[in-house]
Amino acid sequence: MTRTPRTDEWGIDATWLDALDEEHQVSEATIERLREVIGTPPADLEDRAPIVARPGDVLEVDEAEVTLEDGSTRYVDGELPEDFPLGYHWLQAPGGPRRRLVVSPGRCWLPDERAWGWAVQLYATRSRGSWGIGDLADLRAVREMAAQQGAGFVLINPLHAVAPTPQQEASPYLPATRRFRNPVYLRVEEVPGADAVDLGSDAGRALNEGGLIDRDAIWARKREALRRVFDAGGRDDPAFPEWWWHQGQKLQDWATWSALADAHGPDWHTWPEELRDPRSSAVGDFAAEHERDVAFHAWLQWALHLQLERATEGMTVIQDLPIGVAGGGADAWTWQDVLAQGATVGAPPDAFNAQGQDWGSPPLVPWQLRAADYEPFVESIRATMAGAGGLRIDHVMGLFRLWWVPAGGSAADGAYVRYPAEDLLGIVALESSRARAVVVGEDLGTVEEGVREAMAEHGILSYRLLWFEEEPPAAWPETAMAAITTHDLPTVAGLWTGADLEEQRERGTGTDEELERGRTSLLEKVPGLRKNARPETAVKRAHELLAQAPSLLLSATLDDAVGERRRPNMPGTTDRPNWSLPLPVTVEDLPGHPLLQTVARTLAEGVTGS
Repeated sequence: MTRTPRTDEWGIDATWLDALDEEHQVSEATIERLREVIGTPPADLEDRAPIVARPGDVLEVDEAEVTLEDGSTRYVDGELPEDFPLGYHWLQAPGGPRRRLVVSPGRCWLPDERAWGWAVQLYATRSRGSWGIGDLADLRAVREMAAQQGAGFVLINPLHAVAPTPQQEASPYLPATRRFRNPVYLRVEEVPGADAVDLGSDAGRALNEGGLIDRDAIWARKREALRRVFDAGGRDDPAFPEWWWHQGQKLQDWATWSALADAHGPDWHTWPEELRDPRSSAVGDFAAEHERDVAFHAWLQWALHLQLERATEGMTVIQDLPIGVAGGGADAWTWQDVLAQGATVGAPPDAFNAQGQDWGSPPLVPWQLRAADYEPFVESIRATMAGAGGLRIDHVMGLFRLWWVPAGGSAADGAYVRYPAEDLLGIVALESSRARAVVVGEDLGTVEEGVREAMAEHGILSYRLLWFEEEPPAAWPETAMAAITTHDLPTVAGLWTGADLEEQRERGTGTDEELERGRTSLLEKVPGLRKNARPETAVKRAHELLAQAPSLLLSATLDDAVGERRRPNMPGTTDRPNWSLPLPVTVEDLPGHPLLQTVARTLAEGVTGS
């Protein structure tokens, strides 16, 4: 019997079910605190909130004038005609407010043919030309290798920008913005104007010698070289100001925030009060006085745009959308009225995290998001999938509900807050169809009833992992991306050799009994191996199983393909160099790596059926 939680007018669920289907009551104190944070919607919200519909849908409005995106006018009377153009329009009913009308196809774009591809932690994928970190030239090389192997896509970690300050945020999942990219991924020698400057490339490449990825040192050297290129004339290319103009206010805001962060630190809450409002005259004065610094940060985004175009040319590159942004970052500064002040996003207690999780990002307030015509969501989706043909939505369940943690409380003291899922899914489908971008929803962990059904209805692929699924890959759905592991879970070699278990013991992520039980359950997912089998044999066997999945997309990590024993990130650890472990094989040596060749051949045969 399905138990539907009571949801109040603020969107807060009074109860929640854990992974064992046990019901928990949310405390009154949590509910009251979250109500304060969410605030009360205006009485006329339903009359002026956006309408998200499909052609043929009945609208609860009388005859209304619709101004289309192209400036032309149509009239609708109760129902959208089947031939109504898709897009973002404006509806004006007689005597009513002007409302945004989003007309969506309802389903995401999907490719006609099955494909396999590589999942890549780009920062870890270094070449001999890298400056200590994998960059967009390295992505281009991986894409070229993948194409030669017959792969159809590459899945990469989030490339979103962090604060440009000396202390760099390591986690790709806590960016300052979900609309712009991180210039640490630039290949300095390939930015416009680089040939006119002595870049100090030898010193840059020497950063590869470090056993870990030192983002602070890498960014310091890259930034200094990039600024010299910019000052020496790199900004003079006439294509740059034209591109900047087309980006509009959003790039101006990002570049201004970046210059302000250089001057006052990465958290806008600590800035002088007059600079905390992005539309204040003080911010305008600062931008005018620091025009060259603002232009530098805009120029970096132009250079990233050019290099990403080259890196992804001719292949689907699925980019990752984090669940949120840093509370002190640029998006939080620009949209501070839409983001909650006094709560962060996380997850309730479960079998893997007894205390729950707090991911540190402020959530979007559902009614404020509607009042903002969904623009923060639209811009984040559009920017992340731009130009590359694919999107992976981290924690896709967040389109339906998110676990809010009140400030000052533990993750266990939170509650679920509901979101307008149908509207958000409609927007994802519209952006997908326009960009011809495949969309994957990361639906791992506790997935509420109805979520996967809604994903399937809207053409969003499920994400199925060998480590998580009870059924063997051959029984997995076709409408999915199939994989063995993720950045947060053990690699095959790490699991098989016990190296991952040993590191978990060292880091104190669980009791010996819990860790042994977890390893045993995962080893059962790779049957048919001798106990003394080499780790390479275990990797091969795991991918033979994966190749049996009928799923539309099959994904293998480069980490597994080169026999890496360390996972990129170990949740629950603070003393581990998460997100900073380079691959043990350089980009130049990847194509000739025997195990990688075996994995590629295995998945290619799985897709073609040969």
